[in-house]
Amino acid sequence: MPLKLHLCLLLTCLTVNSSAVLAKEIKLEDLLNVQRQVQAQFDRARQAVVTVQCGGGTGSGVIVSPSGLILTAAHVTDGGKKKANIVLHDGRTVEATSLGVDTATDAGMLQLPPPAKAWPYAALARDVRELKIGQWCFAIGNPGGWDAARGPVLRIGKLVKISANTLQSDCVLMGGDSGGGLFNLNGEVIGIHSRIWTGRDQNLHVSMAPFLRSWDMMKKGESVTLWEQGNGGWMGIYTEGTDAGLTVRKVAPDSPGAKAGLKEGDIILSVNNKKMAARPEFREAIRARRTGELVTLKVKSGTVERLIEVKLGKQPQE
Repeated sequence: MPLKLHLCLLLTCLTVNSSAVLAKEIKLEDLLNVQRQVQAQFDRARQAVVTVQCGGGTGSGVIVSPSGLILTAAHVTDGGKKKANIVLHDGRTVEATSLGVDTATDAGMLQLPPPAKAWPYAALARDVRELKIGQWCFAIGNPGGWDAARGPVLRIGKLVKISANTLQSDCVLMGGDSGGGLFNLNGEVIGIHSRIWTGRDQNLHVSMAPFLRSWDMMKKGESVTLWEQGNGGWMGIYTEGTDAGLTVRKVAPDSPGAKAGLKEGDIILSVNNKKMAARPEFREAIRARRTGELVTLKVKSGTVERLIEVKLGKQPQE
């Protein structure tokens, strides 16, 4: 399908399916203007998006420097200097090395080998404060893994929520898109796909803030943090988004979470009556709390749902 027609169809669908908070009459000329801007940026942006094959899983990533630095989601690589196969936009496969991760925000990095000539790359939008709710954006990734007949896939949408470390958009994403790029209409990377919701149209992306904050540490291959913590508060648990929901994977001994009765395998359904579906969202909910504050969790243990109160403690010194 020609790109122009493909974009027209995507934009038409978007005006019908956009979230209610953004719903308003959109003029045809506005849509055509967005189409022109996306067309102008798409070719360069798609050349920077890659497929990441690491540890038996498949995700996406974005090359952000001519030397071959790739931004992706932490859960795609898991860090630890592992080897990963990178499928470039033209189908060539290159081996890369995973670098550091920020497990709390789901930010990860990989490094391609030194190139004979500069790698294709996308520039970063470095100031999260410039982003606005309702701003047009486009997502690129490789849903379902690399497909030579299709290449990287483009979806268009708007930002529906902006927080300290995460963005939420209504771009339609699918499995395999994790780690791919969310771009503004200037073709700059504003986010990395992190968690894909069941509805597929309210997805979470890591903003550039966590990457820029921990850039040097992650490039050195360091794991920035393990436990979800608040603003001075600490729960002492490590979670992972799974098909079953937000699952507790580790509980630090003698931590507030352990004292409250959280166990490995518990599924966190809500925090203070706010439903939780993804780890970055949970991270944001905890970051808003202070040491000594009580947090009410709705937890599913096996088939039993229960409410527990966790009194946040102070992050212990390493």
